[in-house]
Amino acid sequence: MKKKLKKFPIFTSDKQAEDFVAHSDLTQYDLSGFKKVHFEFEPKSLAVSVRLPESLYVVVKKKAAREGIKTQRFIRLALERAVSQ
Repeated sequence: MKKKLKKFPIFTSDKQAEDFVAHSDLTQYDLSGFKKVHFEFEPKSLAVSVRLPESLYVVVKKKAAREGIKTQRFIRLALERAVSQ
Protein backbone atom coordinates (compact mmCIF):
# COMPACT_ATOMS: atom_id res chain seq x y z
CA MET A 1 0.00 0.00 0.00
CA LYS A 2 1.29 3.43 -0.96
CA LYS A 3 2.06 5.86 1.89
CA LYS A 4 -0.03 9.05 1.84
CA LEU A 5 2.26 12.05 1.49
CA LYS A 6 1.83 15.29 3.43
CA LYS A 7 0.97 18.53 1.66
CA PHE A 8 4.00 20.79 1.32
CA PRO A 9 3.69 23.90 3.53
CA ILE A 10 3.74 27.46 2.24
CA PHE A 11 6.43 29.73 3.65
CA THR A 12 6.42 33.50 4.06
CA SER A 13 10.19 33.88 4.37
CA ASP A 14 13.44 32.29 3.24
CA LYS A 15 14.28 31.64 6.89
CA GLN A 16 11.13 29.53 7.35
CA ALA A 17 11.96 27.52 4.23
CA GLU A 18 15.59 27.01 5.31
CA ASP A 19 14.54 25.84 8.78
CA PHE A 20 11.96 23.46 7.33
CA VAL A 21 14.42 21.88 4.89
CA ALA A 22 17.11 21.61 7.57
CA HIS A 23 14.86 19.77 10.03
CA SER A 24 12.32 17.84 7.93
CA ASP A 25 12.26 14.50 6.15
CA LEU A 26 11.29 15.61 2.63
CA THR A 27 10.39 12.04 1.62
CA GLN A 28 7.20 12.48 3.69
CA TYR A 29 5.95 15.34 1.50
CA ASP A 30 4.25 15.47 -1.89
CA LEU A 31 6.68 17.29 -4.20
CA SER A 32 4.81 16.43 -7.42
CA GLY A 33 3.73 20.04 -8.01
CA PHE A 34 7.28 21.36 -8.00
CA LYS A 35 8.87 22.66 -11.20
CA LYS A 36 12.50 22.51 -12.23
CA VAL A 37 14.16 25.91 -11.80
CA HIS A 38 17.36 27.24 -13.37
CA PHE A 39 19.29 30.02 -11.69
CA GLU A 40 21.59 32.38 -13.55
CA PHE A 41 24.25 33.92 -11.32
CA GLU A 42 26.65 35.38 -13.84
CA PRO A 43 25.61 38.82 -15.15
CA LYS A 44 24.90 39.10 -18.84
CA SER A 45 27.27 41.74 -20.17
CA LEU A 46 27.34 41.02 -23.91
CA ALA A 47 24.50 41.15 -26.42
CA VAL A 48 24.75 38.93 -29.49
CA SER A 49 22.59 39.10 -32.59
CA VAL A 50 22.10 35.90 -34.58
CA ARG A 51 20.08 35.44 -37.75
CA LEU A 52 17.97 32.26 -37.73
CA PRO A 53 15.53 30.73 -40.16
CA GLU A 54 12.03 31.50 -38.93
CA SER A 55 11.22 27.78 -38.81
CA LEU A 56 14.08 27.16 -36.35
CA TYR A 57 13.04 30.10 -34.18
CA VAL A 58 9.45 28.80 -34.04
CA VAL A 59 10.65 25.39 -32.83
CA VAL A 60 13.00 26.96 -30.24
CA LYS A 61 10.22 29.22 -28.98
CA LYS A 62 7.81 26.27 -28.61
CA LYS A 63 10.38 24.14 -26.78
CA ALA A 64 11.18 27.03 -24.42
CA ALA A 65 7.48 27.46 -23.68
CA ARG A 66 7.15 23.71 -22.98
CA GLU A 67 9.98 23.99 -20.46
CA GLY A 68 8.41 27.10 -18.95
CA ILE A 69 11.34 29.42 -19.66
CA LYS A 70 11.90 32.43 -21.86
CA THR A 71 13.25 31.90 -25.37
CA GLN A 72 16.56 33.71 -24.74
CA ARG A 73 17.16 31.66 -21.58
CA PHE A 74 16.47 28.48 -23.57
CA ILE A 75 19.04 29.52 -26.19
CA ARG A 76 21.63 30.33 -23.48
CA LEU A 77 21.04 26.89 -21.90
CA ALA A 78 21.49 25.20 -25.28
CA LEU A 79 24.77 27.05 -25.81
CA GLU A 80 25.99 26.21 -22.29
CA ARG A 81 25.20 22.52 -22.85
CA ALA A 82 26.95 22.55 -26.23
CA VAL A 83 30.21 23.99 -24.90
CA SER A 84 30.31 21.94 -21.68
CA GLN A 85 30.34 18.55 -23.44
